[in-house]
Amino acid sequence: MVLTIIGPALRAINNTLSGRKPIPERKQLFIAIWFMATPDSYRSVATKFGVGKATAFRALRRVTYALHCVAPQFIKWPRDEIAVSVMERFKRSCGFPNVIGAIDGTHIKIRAPPKDAQSYINRKGFHSINVQVICDSLGRFTHVYAGQVGSVHDSRVFRNSPVARFVRLPEEYFPNDSHIIGDAAYPIQPHIMVPFRNNGYLTDRQKNFNYCLSSTRMAIERAIGSLKMRFRILLDCLPLTDIKKVPEFILACCVLHNICILQNNEMPMGIQLNLDEDNLINTHHDAELGKQKRLTIMNALRMRL
Repeated sequence: MVLTIIGPALRAINNTLSGRKPIPERKQLFIAIWFMATPDSYRSVATKFGVGKATAFRALRRVTYALHCVAPQFIKWPRDEIAVSVMERFKRSCGFPNVIGAIDGTHIKIRAPPKDAQSYINRKGFHSINVQVICDSLGRFTHVYAGQVGSVHDSRVFRNSPVARFVRLPEEYFPNDSHIIGDAAYPIQPHIMVPFRNNGYLTDRQKNFNYCLSSTRMAIERAIGSLKMRFRILLDCLPLTDIKKVPEFILACCVLHNICILQNNEMPMGIQLNLDEDNLINTHHDAELGKQKRLTIMNALRMRL
């Protein structure tokens, strides 16, 4: 199926090349998927498929670019009937209403880039790219934003992402007063629901709200874990030397992840994976509206604790 999907884009890329005829498209795809799914080096992958190291690298680049080209077909914000279906499935799972997606961030290790390497060091001390993803209740990614340097906090990644603009257009992106759900790193707004901060004095209703939100938000944690288990190179350090190509590679993995889910290819999970004022979008008014909505949801939720 994957070759059928990316075949036209891959052929177009191959047809632009001059010189030696490229290896068959199917073999290019197998090389790329093997590289993504294992921590093998280029040399190891090249030996396994009987090609040169440079050929293996070119195959990976062509396939990831082809997947990048078809990404809008498979990573799409829920709209119309699909949005209603997403909200219904989320509510059936844990009772939390009007959820159109769950949001979270993750870090992908990279080699130290030749320029501005310090800014890529995250809180754990390794070089990384910050990735923000949103998924539906089935774990399909509906939005992927990759490319921010590892030192940037999730809240700032959010403010720089397209989703920060989406919340300003609720009629288009948040039908039926829907919202995304996230952890405490994200701002409370009418279309972003986050847990009550635990100050030691939460009411039973507040604790119940946090429990229901956390149970529903597990969808994004499972999705990220599944992504990294499918494509284990994401658990290791990406050997890509061109930092500009890293977001494209991550997006390609996310496209394949969604295709796997569409094909009912489930990934069993056995592991648990772990501010510019001018750009601040969480105004006091937005926060107050978000808190009012949170209270309304809190009082309507069935007690589960």
